[in-house]
Amino acid sequence: MGTALALWMFPALLVFVAIGIPIAFSLMSVALIFGVLRFGDAAVFQFISKVDDVASNYILGAIPLFVFMGALLERSGIASKLFDAIYLWTRRLPGGLAIGTVLMCTVFAAATGITGATETVVGMLAIPAMMKYAYDKRLISGTICAGGSLGTIIPPSITVVVLAPVADIPVGDLFAGIMFPGLIMSVLFIGYIIGVCFLNPALAPREDIRPEDEISLGQKLRITGVALLPPVFLIFAVLGTILLGWATPTEAAATGACGSILLCFIYGQFNWTMLKEALYRTLSITAMIMLIVLGGSMFAGVFYASGGMVAIQKLLAEYGLAGWPAIGLILLLTFLAGFVLELISIVLIVIPIAIPLVKLYGIDPLWFSVLFLVILQTSYLTPPMAPAIFYLRAIAPPSITLMHMYKGVIPFIIMQVLTLCLVFLFPELATWLPKQIYGMQ
Repeated sequence: MGTALALWMFPALLVFVAIGIPIAFSLMSVALIFGVLRFGDAAVFQFISKVDDVASNYILGAIPLFVFMGALLERSGIASKLFDAIYLWTRRLPGGLAIGTVLMCTVFAAATGITGATETVVGMLAIPAMMKYAYDKRLISGTICAGGSLGTIIPPSITVVVLAPVADIPVGDLFAGIMFPGLIMSVLFIGYIIGVCFLNPALAPREDIRPEDEISLGQKLRITGVALLPPVFLIFAVLGTILLGWATPTEAAATGACGSILLCFIYGQFNWTMLKEALYRTLSITAMIMLIVLGGSMFAGVFYASGGMVAIQKLLAEYGLAGWPAIGLILLLTFLAGFVLELISIVLIVIPIAIPLVKLYGIDPLWFSVLFLVILQTSYLTPPMAPAIFYLRAIAPPSITLMHMYKGVIPFIIMQVLTLCLVFLFPELATWLPKQIYGMQ
């Protein structure tokens, strides 16, 4: 009875989410109901132990520090200076502003690790500039949404910080594993923009650059160096120290948070009101994430203890699914779940179930985790429930409609699927760099 009961936890969870209960409380409620039905009062003691496990998880301590760092960077003035510097180099290319936006998102994602912050900050800078030069609204929408989604896969992504301990993979290994796929996706986005704007210049009218507006190479290098130095400093402080083994993710996040405070002082943006707002934002986002982590931990605990894994293995065997067909089904369900669930919720629901199956079938967990992250990013961008579009709606002018956004993201979704195919066909894209850095076997 127990194993059959465990399988009903997922339909029950969907019902709770469908009636509007927040995902964290949905996870906890389903875990409580099924835990008491299966184990009686003993379930309460398991939940108490899960609270202790989450509260004492050293890796999760990096989350508030990354969020705080991102909140401060929104106010530091780095973003606007960096955008202007990047555009100096891309303005003569077809779709120069859109290319600059993707490059900006790539750098900003590597400096903050927060998807929403990347899309919001860059979007607020890029949308007025692209509207000024009459860029096609579909191109504007797709570029902002796709560029912002890079925060999901380019390290130090908070989603990765949550996923790594759940999948029992070192955070540094997973950061190194997603590096190439993230950069490949960024290059594909830029390649698409150049190609489509070259074939149809009306999509992105070029700026009329007069001779007196030209900037010498020396000036360009100076402006770029000044603008790039702060984010490069932060990227090394966070990502470089992790990959080189100099610091744990939590220590690196603390270094990045201190660095972002220092940059606010350097740019003259630091004040107590800004600090208070950043702390409030950090508190609210961290509380939300940790509550979801706790709910997912409780849900997974009851599912495992009820024999849910055995039930899933039997169910897959009955339908003749094993190895990659079974894993493919899990990835498909992950993609569909992205329409209705928050990314971290999907990690905490799917990964505890998927990783034992991945190991059972002899598949590299690191490789699978990278594929999983690319799928998550694709669902983040895919209508009708794309979180990337919700972020864009909050900052876009009324003239950019929902239909512009839906049409605009489709070519970029194709680029994401192409990245997924490349990682699937060439596993070394995910495994080579960790082997070189950490000597993984």
